[in-house]
Amino acid sequence: MDAASLLLGLLLGALLATAATLGVVALLARRRPTDTGLEPVHESLDHLHRLLAGMERARATAHGELREQMGTVGQSSAQLKQETAALVTALRTPHVRGRWGEVQLRRVVEVAGLLEHCDFVEQPSGTNDEGAGVRPDLVVTLSDGRQVVVDAKVPFTGYIEAVQATDQGVRDHRVAAHARQLRTHMDQLAARRYPTAFRPATPFTVLFVPSDGFLVTALEAEPGLLEYGFSRDVVLATPSTLLALLRTVAYSWRQERLARDADQVLEVGRRLHARLSTLSGHLTRLGSALGTTMTRFNETVGSYERSVLTAARRFDDLGIAEQPVPTPEPVEATVRTLRPAEPAAGTDAVVLDGEDRFEAGRRFEDEGRDGTRG
Repeated sequence: MDAASLLLGLLLGALLATAATLGVVALLARRRPTDTGLEPVHESLDHLHRLLAGMERARATAHGELREQMGTVGQSSAQLKQETAALVTALRTPHVRGRWGEVQLRRVVEVAGLLEHCDFVEQPSGTNDEGAGVRPDLVVTLSDGRQVVVDAKVPFTGYIEAVQATDQGVRDHRVAAHARQLRTHMDQLAARRYPTAFRPATPFTVLFVPSDGFLVTALEAEPGLLEYGFSRDVVLATPSTLLALLRTVAYSWRQERLARDADQVLEVGRRLHARLSTLSGHLTRLGSALGTTMTRFNETVGSYERSVLTAARRFDDLGIAEQPVPTPEPVEATVRTLRPAEPAAGTDAVVLDGEDRFEAGRRFEDEGRDGTRG
């Protein structure tokens, strides 16, 4: 409608300008009886007429488009209103409301990084200490074996009615009713005694509120609602606070797995150290045996040169042998003694050369693949 008003104003201004121009032309006509001097004025008036006609056509087109867009907006608003009413009606149904809370809870658990059937279980069945069967929405297992019970079936009919209320007094009344419904549900949750059905479990139950606005609105009417829940061993948690809690649980699980892997690495290291000690003993005895063997070989070569070769060379002197008897050479190599490596400066680590590190790493990999050898 603003565009149409603007075009109407421009049209009126153009008409006034035309009237003023015609008045000037009439005045000039009275003063000049001839029409030769009015040709430029006629051309200007024709041009102005064409401009006004184009503006009118543009205004009509814009007005039609604006009317069409306003009709589309009205249809969209009516459809949105109908769908919103259907959503509100669906959320008033208890099983739909409970299912929506379960979906929200599932999304929070997935974002926290927990693994199904390992770190948490959905809707497990149990029996409390009074013999009544219970079925919470979620049971989260902590790294120490304890379990945290989470319930997601929160009534919020009063909240919906408060949002739809147009009068402030009615809204305050509905908000108070929403807080009372939440308090009543906490009493019912405490009466189910979930922790006694899943042992070992934490002494409290987490009541998951699917939206932060539900809890904030309830706290406006009853600020002591959180303290009341603590007194009943019920902890109110919104998606943001529950996500922080589950993130902490997931972190504790990762630390537990790292600690378990570290224990396994320590055990493999102990086995490797024991086998390296055994191998060092074998190398020491082998080196001693090699040294003794070379000594005996050199003694045998000396005796062979002194006793046997002297007589054999007589055959060479008499020209009987076709070729001289070769003389064996003594072995001059020495066996390296295995000695402990000196630790590096400022550390207790054992220094190995490149070959020793390669052999130790290969044996470590072999022992990791076959832990039964030793």
